Amino acid sequence: MGTCSYVLTGTEQGMNETFGTTCHGAGRALSRAKSRRNLDYRTVLDSMESMGISIRVASPKLVMEEAPESYKNVTDVVDTCHAAGISKKCMKLRPIAVIKG
Repeated sequence: MGTCSYVLTGTEQGMNETFGTTCHGAGRALSRAKSRRNLDYRTVLDSMESMGISIRVASPKLVMEEAPESYKNVTDVVDTCHAAGISKKCMKLRPIAVIKG
């Protein structure tokens, strides 16, 4: 939600080794329940605002569940896939707005 995203392309090696599959997200570091227990709604919103990211959510609990702290580091995950040769980094995107729910 507050971290970057990447556009990846497939590789011949990826087709041979993973049937053309690569990462489609960083994966959760905290469960949704643990995120709701451990993170503060206002702190997450303030953090997003300080990064210049507008956010609109249907439910306040989604703010904590989707906070950057709830996920693994996407750059580490993408770099691993790139280094393994199963996908190639093409573009890094920076969020400016988030709409959830």
